[in-house]
Amino acid sequence: MLLYVTVGTNDLERAGAFYDAVLPALGFHRQRQDETEIGYGVAGDRIRFWVVTPFNREPATSGNGVSIAFTAETRAAVDAFHAAALAKGGTDEGAPGLRPFHANFYGTWVRDLDGNKIAAVCERPE
Repeated sequence: MLLYVTVGTNDLERAGAFYDAVLPALGFHRQRQDETEIGYGVAGDRIRFWVVTPFNREPATSGNGVSIAFTAETRAAVDAFHAAALAKGGTDEGAPGLRPFHANFYGTWVRDLDGNKIAAVCERPE
């Protein structure tokens, strides 16, 4: 349904270092970069996640009520995503664990260095 998602940053280099450490746990890697954006995806597929400096040149801000969830293949990948995010300066918004959305919804939420809320979710039984 979604073609791509972007989050804003006020420091592209710092944000890139954060996502370079966090997204490999979910199989995503930096695929493209220029002076205003960094794109992440799976090799050979379209870039689906972009970290950008705002086009209007105003400061980047996080959206209240906005959360972006990445699919994780395993619960261990969710755990690794959370640990990497905290190790790189992200803040905890919900430790890894089962949630009441359905029997196999295992997720975690963190805020990146610009305050964007991101999640990793595994919906497989383990």
